[in-house]
Amino acid sequence: MDPNGIPNGIGKAMKHLDLDGHELPPSPAPSSPSAGRKYALATELVYTESNDQFNSSSTPIYQSATFKGGPGQEYDYTRSGNPTRSHLERHLAKIMNANRALVVSSGMGACDVITRILKPGDEVVTGNDLYGGTNRLLTYLKENGGIIVHHVDTTTLESVQGVLMEKTAMVLLETPTNPLIKVADVAGIASAAHAANPSAIVAVDNTMLSPYLANPLDLGADVVYESGTKYLSGHHDVMAGVIGVNNVALGEKFYFMINSTGCGLAPFDSWLLLRGIKTLSVRMEKQQANAMAIAQFLESHGFKVRYPGLKSHPQYALHWSQARGAGAVLSFETGSIALSERIVEATRLFGISVSFGCVNSLISMPCRMSHASIDPATRKERALPEDIIRLCVGIEDLTDLVDDLSQALVRAGAVRLTENGFEALEHHSAGRTTQVVDEP
Repeated sequence: MDPNGIPNGIGKAMKHLDLDGHELPPSPAPSSPSAGRKYALATELVYTESNDQFNSSSTPIYQSATFKGGPGQEYDYTRSGNPTRSHLERHLAKIMNANRALVVSSGMGACDVITRILKPGDEVVTGNDLYGGTNRLLTYLKENGGIIVHHVDTTTLESVQGVLMEKTAMVLLETPTNPLIKVADVAGIASAAHAANPSAIVAVDNTMLSPYLANPLDLGADVVYESGTKYLSGHHDVMAGVIGVNNVALGEKFYFMINSTGCGLAPFDSWLLLRGIKTLSVRMEKQQANAMAIAQFLESHGFKVRYPGLKSHPQYALHWSQARGAGAVLSFETGSIALSERIVEATRLFGISVSFGCVNSLISMPCRMSHASIDPATRKERALPEDIIRLCVGIEDLTDLVDDLSQALVRAGAVRLTENGFEALEHHSAGRTTQVVDEP
């Protein structure tokens, strides 16, 4: 004890027990920004406070596995905590409207940490249009961990309410979904889940929007998580996952998992993510402006386009009631798998790749790439079109992007010439659809 009766040294170290009674090092510098946001979000993304001894303009990288000193110091081993990671977590908590943020080595790592609180016999309610990796993890838990998983259409509250019960331990939502761009009523579902079981955890994957466009915790979610690899980084040069919570006990449980399994984000990766977050505002504004223009371009030429920025989206009003933007991911259909393949292969500026949120524009066929781990029968059951093309729009010049898409559509034979230019072979307008038959 010091003269004021405050534990120090060994006494301070031994005083800490986590929520389950384990004598483990405390979570270093838990996030909880005392003053919350002070400025507009675009400013907060850039503005960070640091007590670095040399007043460095950029947060230092503490590239160290260990820290000298005795028991009770804030940092001892980077698996348990690192100053660079702590700074990132405090910054993320601020922009996510969270009491606490935690960062791990990937978006799926974040999902894994969250689902580790489930026990055999627990029931999980989730969507029928899930990211392939999430679907793979839940399938594993169902087949090996005794977890019961209900896949439902999360676009209707009634469908979700139909499977909610006292045994529902978790509701796992994606909104908008990828690649069908379905929108879930986060507030409505969270309220229904907590009514069915007050202890149920509502976790929302916010990767498709980022904290810049949506804050699910404000809508009643218990957990928000996302792949920091996408918009938060913006350059596809770092793998990261982010978890945000308001409940202190839940935050400690997640930290226990991270510390136990060693999946916390490395110092250099933490620094890269901090750097990427600073430009999130300017990147997202440009990306979604480009995405909106491309969605309108494709729709005006007769393609069936899925994008929440379009008023033709069936859940346009719901999306804008809980988000500040539409994001930069859209999908469209051609009516033919072979035709879609030719379009994807004919683009030049759009890189053929999985993932999204990068400054570079990307194109893919999800059923052949990001969602290939979902078996064809399940994809058919969930009405995931095999011909669907996903566009992840970047910050390039809009005219160049539209020109690239136009030449790809023409070279692939996906359009027919008209007096006003061209239109899709399978034209979706005025209730008329001309079907394209796949080539043998």
